[in-house]
Amino acid sequence: MIRIFKNLLIGLFAVIVLALVASPFLISSDLLRHDVIAKYRNDASFIYELPSGARAHIRDEGNKQGPPLLLIHGSNASLHTWEPWVRTLSEHYRLISFDLPGHGLTGATPEDDYSVDAMANFTREIADLFQLDKVSLAGNSMGGAVALKFALDNPKRVAALIPVSSGGMAVDADETSVGAFNLVGSPAGRMMMRYITPRFIIASTLRGVVADPDNFVTYEMIDRYWEMLRMTGSRDATIQRFAGYQTRAPLEPHLGKIKAPTLLLWGQQDQLIKVKYGLRMNEAISRSLLIIYPQAGHLAHEEIPQKTADDAHKFLQIVLAE
Repeated sequence: MIRIFKNLLIGLFAVIVLALVASPFLISSDLLRHDVIAKYRNDASFIYELPSGARAHIRDEGNKQGPPLLLIHGSNASLHTWEPWVRTLSEHYRLISFDLPGHGLTGATPEDDYSVDAMANFTREIADLFQLDKVSLAGNSMGGAVALKFALDNPKRVAALIPVSSGGMAVDADETSVGAFNLVGSPAGRMMMRYITPRFIIASTLRGVVADPDNFVTYEMIDRYWEMLRMTGSRDATIQRFAGYQTRAPLEPHLGKIKAPTLLLWGQQDQLIKVKYGLRMNEAISRSLLIIYPQAGHLAHEEIPQKTADDAHKFLQIVLAE
């Protein structure tokens, strides 16, 4: 018994020592907003204070005389995820992308509300800023749910919808998640995330949501996600956002009210929001078409940008000509 107790003490001491040694490598400090903005903005970027007080990072690109298409990124991403579409579609559309509250270079907002409802209102503020009476919206993952909520709240302002691996559906009870999304699913995980968000967790998460991680996930991409998450205030916003997910009702029961023509794009290999949810969403929305890409995962718009952008363009050409 004494020997067992002694071994337990030695083991406990070893764990404590290991934790102390490893902590400098695991604990991630906040980064100054000014420094992150300086690194990740470009010549098309501008920061605008909206009526709500949020300092939004926005890009207004493409053909200013073309139909406006709002590009809405997903959870923990930024407007950078739409850069391949901007390059492909800039001849035909006015492409307005922006970082949602708690994300990218927008970061934490004075309202401190990071719900889908608040993000749909934020999107409305963007449309109002550019005095756009009618818009088309493309949104990936959480951004898809934001686009759907915008359409439910502002039906007369929506010309078309293009959700990509969209959120908004009721999640099955036995569903599992990927990488850091598992970590933030519990209060303890969210508390730990405030200080311990090592780069390897970001890398693992990105690699886990795409079909071909070796040819898609880059060091620069990992750094961008990691550093934007650590911008002062953004981790607290992220923790608050994930804490509210379990208490918020899904949009699924309301999707039948959407009348705008809708093109659903989904990666067959999406492990974060599986194709079965795309099939259900396609049934729920009356004027929808679903395209499934066998070679893509959760970020089909970025993994196979030429193909998805071409399909979006063909769809919008038909819809906007009506």
